[in-house]
Amino acid sequence: MTKDNFEPCAETPDFTASDEPFALFEAWLAEATVSEPNDPTAMALATVDAAGNPNVRMVLLKGVDEVVHPERGFVFYTNLESAKGRELAQHPAAALLFHWKSLRRQVRVRGPVTAVSAEEANLYFASRPRLSRIGAWASDQSRPLESRYAFEKRVAQFTAKFGMSEVPRPPHWSGFRLTPVEIELWHDRPFRLHDRVVFRRAASSEPWTKTRLFP
Repeated sequence: MTKDNFEPCAETPDFTASDEPFALFEAWLAEATVSEPNDPTAMALATVDAAGNPNVRMVLLKGVDEVVHPERGFVFYTNLESAKGRELAQHPAAALLFHWKSLRRQVRVRGPVTAVSAEEANLYFASRPRLSRIGAWASDQSRPLESRYAFEKRVAQFTAKFGMSEVPRPPHWSGFRLTPVEIELWHDRPFRLHDRVVFRRAASSEPWTKTRLFP
């Protein structure tokens, strides 16, 4: 991921000494929020389709968790009829990757995926900008689109439909929570002598085990 001849960065606390991955992730995310020029919550989401072929795209993390939940997880939202929505319905497991280039760090996450509650989805949807809420109605995500004009026409139609009233959450739009069974954290070091540690557990109710890995 890096060249072999960059200048060493300032020493940071030894993250591999941590015994709990969520607090460590949140500390790294807080640093990325300051240092990343765009979308520090951006993450690659990997799924598989009906034929078992992998698929990956960038989405935004929306909570870890935003509400009190018995199984902490990484929350994101989407059109349920999109490619990722259909794939997660068929194979409810996924992998995530955060890459914060400014910090020379990455985090990999894997685990089962479950739907968020209607209450959670409604709460988050209501917090979105109005045009984003209208766009959720207007977009047949992942399906063929005749032209940009056709899309803008649908946006105008739904804008007129809702007028000055509230824009409710579409029934085909909701969220997912990935409850991790594996979280791996990686930090760049000079000459590819990186630091890498992985936390694993058999289920969300089980304690974490930690293993330091060769880079």
